[in-house]
Amino acid sequence: MNNFIGANLNYSIMGFKETFQINGENLLQKIKEIIAEGNVSKISIADKHGKEIMSFPVTIGAIGLILAPVFAAIGAVAALLTECTITVERNTNKEEKNDEDNSTDPPTTITVK
Repeated sequence: MNNFIGANLNYSIMGFKETFQINGENLLQKIKEIIAEGNVSKISIADKHGKEIMSFPVTIGAIGLILAPVFAAIGAVAALLTECTITVERNTNKEEKNDEDNSTDPPTTITVK
């Protein structure tokens, strides 16, 4: 079964945003995977029409017990959605910023099927 509908990356000087389109039943698992990857500053969840349903900051100190209520809310939202979009804001370190400044490549779009 295909869990992902698509994904996009948008880069800026301060960091980058990834956007994933995913089925509601896989929402909580994907959020947990994203947080486990690290380097995440904010996660937003929108319905298939683009209306933001919830948004929350993710900090290193907040992982664990503090995010338990957030995970419960995500589980409740997932039960109501058939398809949703997750936008992940990530920070880049100084080396990555320098590499991006020297690059002439256009923003990368990744589609996961």
